[in-house]
Amino acid sequence: MPMPRRKALTLIGGGTVLAATASAGGFLATRTPHAALAPWEGAGDYDDPRLNALSYALLAPNPHNLQPWQIDLEGADAVLIYRDPARRLPETDPFDRQITIGLGCFIEQMILAAGAADHRVDLKLYPEGEDGPVARATFTEGGEADPLSAQILARRSCKEPFAETPLSPAHANELELYADVYTDIPTVAALKKLTWAAWEVEAMTPHTMRESVDLMRFGKAEIEANPDGIDLGGPMLESLMLAGVLSREAQSDPESRGFQQGVEIYREMLHATPAYAALTSPTNTRADQIEAGRRWLRLNLKCTTLGVALHPVSQCLQEYPEMADHYTAAHKRLAGPGQTVQMLGRLGYGPDVPRTPRWPLETKLLNA
Repeated sequence: MPMPRRKALTLIGGGTVLAATASAGGFLATRTPHAALAPWEGAGDYDDPRLNALSYALLAPNPHNLQPWQIDLEGADAVLIYRDPARRLPETDPFDRQITIGLGCFIEQMILAAGAADHRVDLKLYPEGEDGPVARATFTEGGEADPLSAQILARRSCKEPFAETPLSPAHANELELYADVYTDIPTVAALKKLTWAAWEVEAMTPHTMRESVDLMRFGKAEIEANPDGIDLGGPMLESLMLAGVLSREAQSDPESRGFQQGVEIYREMLHATPAYAALTSPTNTRADQIEAGRRWLRLNLKCTTLGVALHPVSQCLQEYPEMADHYTAAHKRLAGPGQTVQMLGRLGYGPDVPRTPRWPLETKLLNA
């Protein structure tokens, strides 16, 4: 399981970590995976307006950072967007609902980036049916910048404990334009209990736990080689790796000390939450899921504008048998008749967190 960096040092005694750090010397001082973060610096460096917008789109939030998009440039002004069939979460997302939401985030960020560069995007979803491309996007001049586009490079998902400070009524009111926001004490308490119970199911069920562990990237070398999945890097976490506490083996063993203390870290993080945001849709079509992703992206950017932290905690919305009771409870609490809850996130005030690694745009182009 990924570990919040703020408390990772509690996994072993401070003296052990300091010794490991001192013995490593300059090694730990060079643990930033610069190549894997380069797409953040290179966004906007393209003359083709399509590539320019796509270079920002690939920075969008998506499940487990799988980056499930592929792009085919069509003619001089259009792109076809595909779901990469190799990038799935079959254990926790068996119907590809969450992956499709991630594609919706990508599409919305592409459109916002295009508008910021004075281009308009005409979008057609599933132009060849659901077995073909997810969307065809045609670019023309004459777009207008949306204020939210200014937050693309600053957006983060904050997987850390939030401050005890309640979400301000002013911020809650503004975010209500993007999602259902819950700040009342009884509902927040119920959602804390639900999100923690659902997280435990995912972490303790062998086949779903293994899916996450297989996507963990331990240290700079693994992150640089595969800048997707769950990155576990930086000086602090690599100190734990050097000390032998943080490893793929430990994260696969619920009896290990590292795993058990990681559970406590997550318990504290999920309970340090003053508010929640949820997105629902009237039905659960692919179009609904894409639209939910577009809305989730806009919610992210609005939170960034306001200085509010957002962290998705949608385990209770996953559609596999072991999660069925929590899925039912989430829908009973958050959805109306016939609706589907597409996303659930923690809201609050959290610390600054680093950027997430990304594959370069060129690796996502089918006809580069």
